[in-house]
Amino acid sequence: MNSRKLPRKKNLSAMRMLGVQLGTARRAAGFTQRSLGERLMIDEETIASIEQGRRPLKPDLAASLDELLGTKGMLSAGVANLPEIDQFPLWAELYVQHEREAVSLSLYASQVLPGLLQTEQYARAVLRERVPAYDEDEIETRTAARTGRRDVLHRKTPPTVSFIVWEPVLHLDIGGAHVRREQLRHLREYSELPGLSLQFLPLDSPSHAGLDGPFILLETPDHQHLAYIEGQRGSQWVSDPSEVSILARKYAMLRTQALTPQESQRLLDRLLGEQGEQRTSVVHVDLQR
Repeated sequence: MNSRKLPRKKNLSAMRMLGVQLGTARRAAGFTQRSLGERLMIDEETIASIEQGRRPLKPDLAASLDELLGTKGMLSAGVANLPEIDQFPLWAELYVQHEREAVSLSLYASQVLPGLLQTEQYARAVLRERVPAYDEDEIETRTAARTGRRDVLHRKTPPTVSFIVWEPVLHLDIGGAHVRREQLRHLREYSELPGLSLQFLPLDSPSHAGLDGPFILLETPDHQHLAYIEGQRGSQWVSDPSEVSILARKYAMLRTQALTPQESQRLLDRLLGEQGEQRTSVVHVDLQR
């Protein structure tokens, strides 16, 4: 995988410049964003995102636009000279935009629960662990943004979503016993959502296809398959089909190694039962004092 990264501003400036060129050519040809999208059988929002530099223009679409708008290969040449999407750092706002529009998401987590599954208290506790520390105002702002992302799971037509989480994550006591218990309840509730699969890779599994770390697979509305890898000091998109395929195969193997969704629900029930017993035991001891 190509890990070379280019400065964010350079990449986004190039994408915005190409978007401006597309918008200028579109208007000169007498198209609105909607009519152009209808002509190409793609969403109006896709055209808008490309023109605003929020979404990269792909070679096949650039070729179609050159032909339709009479730009004589200008857009294709611009795409050919853009940095590859794999090469620029993944910034949260770009990922969230793709997440909001995705038709499918597959997420493997091994360190902390995915943001889409976090309760407000759990998210706040996770953000408080950041080094160097956020101030309280920033923690509240980021907590609201993170929990707001859950709306994607409650859309009228939600994406198809699969989560695989390594079991040790469930035993982390981040925020204390109460936060953990409410988070487990939340997971159990979300495990019942239509179109959502929640599986846990058990601690005693003899096989583990995710030892290289967490990652996300994403399918866009125009059926582009991307992967997202986030690390300690940077993140990156992966768009090369062969590289995305490797991660997709890892995810497929993880699904066979993980508990089934039904077994995963029973694991949550057991953990919630154990926490309830511990709480009852503490109250009983306190009453004997």
